[in-house]
Amino acid sequence: MKRILITGANKGIGLATVRRLLDSYDETFLLLGSRDLKKGQEALNSLVASQPGWKDRLDLIQIDVGQDDSVKSAADEVTQKFGGTSSPLYAIVNNAGIGNSQLGLNKILQVNTYGPKRVCDAFLPLLDSSIGRVVNVTSASGPTYLAGCSEEVKEILTSPEVSWTEIEAFMSECLKSNLESEQTSKQGSGIDSYGISKACANAYTIYLARENHKLTINACTPGFIETDLTRPMAEANHKTPSEMGMKSPEEGTSASIFLLMGNPSGSGQYYGSDCVRSPFDKYRSPGDPPYTG
Repeated sequence: MKRILITGANKGIGLATVRRLLDSYDETFLLLGSRDLKKGQEALNSLVASQPGWKDRLDLIQIDVGQDDSVKSAADEVTQKFGGTSSPLYAIVNNAGIGNSQLGLNKILQVNTYGPKRVCDAFLPLLDSSIGRVVNVTSASGPTYLAGCSEEVKEILTSPEVSWTEIEAFMSECLKSNLESEQTSKQGSGIDSYGISKACANAYTIYLARENHKLTINACTPGFIETDLTRPMAEANHKTPSEMGMKSPEEGTSASIFLLMGNPSGSGQYYGSDCVRSPFDKYRSPGDPPYTG
């Protein structure tokens, strides 16, 4: 069985990914990661209610990717449950994320960028070193943000040699600039917190793949999907999600599933929602030719 940990899996794209893997790949066993244990149990129960046979292919793991202790406890739990084998996990899907700008840049970075790093630091030792995979679910907001940055920033965050030290230094500068702006303006800086966090998560993907060359590690965007994160956009525009062009969570699973179970062209890359390789520093529309840089 291929055991796969998916964070933020109690709803939205994460839950849809769990369901699709269970339905389409009999060799998978899903660790449903949820920050809220009650909501995670409700999600697991709903899956089993729809397909009782899935009961033996599911387990609930409480994990808050924004907290060191929670991630460590989750890794310890997985080790205790499945540590009898030399490589308990086949893959990690870093799906958990937040996007409400009112939470502040630091909170968004702690979940969207530091979160995947916490999870990988704790769980990479449990991956099968010969076939293991990591999928970082990021966003087209990352490339879109970078498209408007200076050449210096683009070079840092897209370099094949980017280091975690450089990524962290960039985030520190962004936090400093954000704080200074908020101190001089009641409206705040208007900084693109979400875009920054996802651009840095993409850069982390490059770094992580280089440091773990035996694993297959990539990032992807699910597309413009109706979730708790995007519904407020529709409400603010007095439109339905479909009128805004949002797709269903199920439609947002394609790239993650491809990177988990398909044959991506390499490691340390970023893929569009159409499962095609895309650039880190500018938006590529689904259906456009693959990025080859």
